[in-house]
Amino acid sequence: MNERDRKSYLAAVTDRFVRGGMDRREFLRVAGKLGLGATALGMGFGNRPFMLNKAVAQEQLKPSADVMAWLKDVGKPFAGTTLKLATESTPPSNAINSQLKQYFEEATGIKVEIEVLPLEQVLQKLTLDVASSLGTYDLYYIDQSWSASFSKDVFDPREQIEANAELAMPNYNIDDFLPALVDGISKYEDRWVGVPYDIPIFIMIYRKDIYEKLGLKAPTTFEELLNNSATISKEMGPTTFGYAGQMKSGHYALECEWTSMLWGNGGSIFSADKKFVGNDERGIAALDYYTKLKATMPPGVDGWTWDGQGQAVAQGVAASMLSWGEFFPYFDDASQTKVSGLCEAVIPPQPIALRKPSECGYGEIPGVGHQGGSSLAVSRYSKSPHAAWIFMQWATCADTQALITTLGGGTGPTRASVYDDPRVVANARVGAGTTRHLPVVRETIAKYMGSEPDLPQWAQISSDTIPVGLGKYFAGNYGSSKEAMDDIGAQIETIVQG
Repeated sequence: MNERDRKSYLAAVTDRFVRGGMDRREFLRVAGKLGLGATALGMGFGNRPFMLNKAVAQEQLKPSADVMAWLKDVGKPFAGTTLKLATESTPPSNAINSQLKQYFEEATGIKVEIEVLPLEQVLQKLTLDVASSLGTYDLYYIDQSWSASFSKDVFDPREQIEANAELAMPNYNIDDFLPALVDGISKYEDRWVGVPYDIPIFIMIYRKDIYEKLGLKAPTTFEELLNNSATISKEMGPTTFGYAGQMKSGHYALECEWTSMLWGNGGSIFSADKKFVGNDERGIAALDYYTKLKATMPPGVDGWTWDGQGQAVAQGVAASMLSWGEFFPYFDDASQTKVSGLCEAVIPPQPIALRKPSECGYGEIPGVGHQGGSSLAVSRYSKSPHAAWIFMQWATCADTQALITTLGGGTGPTRASVYDDPRVVANARVGAGTTRHLPVVRETIAKYMGSEPDLPQWAQISSDTIPVGLGKYFAGNYGSSKEAMDDIGAQIETIVQG
């Protein structure tokens, strides 16, 4: 099958899936054979915690005068152009769409239409646009698991900077993007597939008041996390438990949490020779640890994704969680939760041991700070690529990222300089839209970030095989952790071999 036929077939398959003509398991299997990673399709973050600090936004936070002056000058030839972007509901997209794009449109005369859709519909729009080469969408939101499939359908931003000097934003500084995110999210082979746009990442969040009440310290190791959680459940159960998990059987959320436990206990999913090793000594120790930790969790955790996990902490049912950092500003909002000002963020527990990337296969990078980021790119099929490049520079520049971070609920920036921006630092106080957790996010990205393997079949493995097998194990359908992991490993071997 040539590349054109592959793209057309992929578009047809994706469209069929979104329209309900194909179940998720079959779609993941076919997509994997076509070379598309689609890990969290159909079950992405959904209603991700996203707050707008409207009082501050209206009075204080606006684009800088220099950025506005550049937009007015560079945008003149493109006034009257309309740009289109289809994106998942993320803090950057929501902040731009609801609060910031008005400034861009007023300055440039360029209209921007942003469609905020479930992730599977974003992929549907993208695959159809790529297959037809019609350029219906000028900018692409690219989940990291799609980078390989669409790397040739977007401009490498380095090429745009070199080829269009007259359109270059002053001080855009592409080197300001955090190197770990460029390598882990926005690069495929030697190409940049856009620039890092959004970065959910696991950090440790705990109830400082409960920990202090019981004489506990923030967990710095997995052993401390388990012991602290057991103590809290014993002393405060059944109203408050030590830890909240994301353990819904068959859901990608369960795979995400298990992966952090696996990496944190010195294991990996694949070995350097690309064999599944989640069933080796370290892998079994990780699942046994996870089993013990589950005993400290509230009843019903088997039905929770990250949303149920976050709500358990927000409503005071659980005292800690290892999960996405963007939950933290939500917890600080007194109008939404019972725990405003009571939670603290720290780096993830240090691993018992940690395998090197060179000891793993398919680009797997062990690290307790499990990440799930995305990129923003200009489509090669756009009818207005120059106008789209102007918008992309503005949407991902340091000034706009600082506004997104403060307006969008303290989401983690993808640029180094934004963490030190005075507007971001000023928001590091208890309350809605706080940024007081961001130093932890920054350190976790730099030192403790973990990335899943990159192989076409990973979508099926991570969103079906592993979480279904783990769900059966926690339901008591296996005689031991070894038996469960051996069975999962056998299924993975069959899938990888095709």
